[in-house]
Amino acid sequence: MMRALGYPRLISMENFHTPNFMLVSEVLLWLVKRYEPQTDIPPDVETEQDRVFFIKAVAQFMATKAHIKLNTKKLYQADGYAVKELLKVTSVLYGAMNTKGVERANVSEEDSSKFKFDLGSKIADLKAARQLASEITSKGASLYDLLGKEVELREARTESIARPLEINEAEKMMKIAIDCVLEQVQKTKDMLNNVALDEANLEAKIEKRKLELERSQKRLQTLQSVRPAFMDEYEKIEEQLQKQYSSYLEKFRNLTYMEQLLDDHRRTEQEMFEEAANMLRLMQNRLKEEEQHLLKSGNNDDSDVEIQEDEGSNSEVEDRQIVKQRTATERLLQGRAGARIVGTMQGGDTEEDEDSGDSEIDLDEDEDEEEDDMEDDSMEISPSKSSHRARKPEPLEESDNDF
Repeated sequence: MMRALGYPRLISMENFHTPNFMLVSEVLLWLVKRYEPQTDIPPDVETEQDRVFFIKAVAQFMATKAHIKLNTKKLYQADGYAVKELLKVTSVLYGAMNTKGVERANVSEEDSSKFKFDLGSKIADLKAARQLASEITSKGASLYDLLGKEVELREARTESIARPLEINEAEKMMKIAIDCVLEQVQKTKDMLNNVALDEANLEAKIEKRKLELERSQKRLQTLQSVRPAFMDEYEKIEEQLQKQYSSYLEKFRNLTYMEQLLDDHRRTEQEMFEEAANMLRLMQNRLKEEEQHLLKSGNNDDSDVEIQEDEGSNSEVEDRQIVKQRTATERLLQGRAGARIVGTMQGGDTEEDEDSGDSEIDLDEDEDEEEDDMEDDSMEISPSKSSHRARKPEPLEESDNDF
């Protein structure tokens, strides 16, 4: 059937043992063009989306134009089942060719194609038609206004026509017109002559500009070849500036490093101050608790004078420890509140530092030595240091407790 219809290639069933969509699409497009030469179906079948669009377009065209229902799934398979769908279209065309009215059908198709009006190609003409229509309306309105003045102009026209023509006036007007034309011709000739002069002047100016350009280029070359007198000094100053900049960078880095170290040092001092304050607060609380405990035990205790003296010696040691801690804290606070001190965190060798003994090691050693001294010679304490002890046992001697 395809050979009879005039298909240029030979087709066999072996071409459809495996899916061959390219051949199916080519046959479908040829059959559609054979049925309707003016149809516009895109032949692109490169991607999956293009193939689906092509099959849908062909099936819709055959359903609307030829009333042939095609199975799109079988056509998309492009195998032996697609051949059955192609036979539906091929058999219709083959049967139409075998009938007697093939020639009449061809003539009618040609006539219809001749008188078919394609709106797609007339879109550009549509804009021109609209513009002409607007111009026609404007011209018609102006013509209507002019025809309204015809009554007045008719009399003037008839008077000018009825007036006899004088030869002298006509000759005068003709002479005036001829003179005007001659003047225009003379002006044109003068302009042509001036053009030649202008060309000569322009050529002279161009030559002059070329000479100036050559001189300027030569001068530029000489200036580029000559080394300026101040160039050596400029290079020396530039080297000095580079050295100054390198030293500036080094000093700036050192300054930032020192500032960082200073911030770290201040931070550590602040932390140490806070730790000392916390330790002092804890020690004060502990001493208060011990004093309260000693006062309670002193009121309830019926011991002799020696035991009281021992307790007084312990209280004296505790009092000295409190005084040392307070002096150390005051000095630390004065150092933080005073001017900026540059040096190490260790104390100096002054007499005040030796007398104060604000380190923890000195406190422990003093406590141990004082405890040993009080154990050995508890009765040989000076009156100035044991004034607080001497005042404590008096109420016990004068008390009326019988315990």
